[in-house]
Amino acid sequence: MSRDWCSSIAGGVRLAVQVAPNAKKTEVMALLEDSIKIRLQAPPLDGRANEELIRFLAQQLRVPKSAITLTHGQTNKRKLLEISGNARTVESVSQLFAVRDKTARLILRIDEVIVRRKHAPC
Repeated sequence: MSRDWCSSIAGGVRLAVQVAPNAKKTEVMALLEDSIKIRLQAPPLDGRANEELIRFLAQQLRVPKSAITLTHGQTNKRKLLEISGNARTVESVSQLFAVRDKTARLILRIDEVIVRRKHAPC
């Protein structure tokens, strides 16, 4: 799997994120080739989705919100964020979100099986 969505910078890492605001809950949707797709519960109004994204990433990466800077895409669904601090490396961030992505895909598969069984003829 490519890790183009996560790259090393001086003093931290840079994340390429694609957001989907107005979701039922904030969660990682998928790892794409060039970005990590994240659903955000917040609406894209008055910077609320950006605030929710920073809060979520800080919680997931276990860093303070002040360590995360939104550098590009303030009003766009595609964003670049920089996480400062040497505690996080490309490898550690990639592993963390790879596990979340596998879990999300497994949950989607389970949901699909449940839906199929509900609609299957008896």
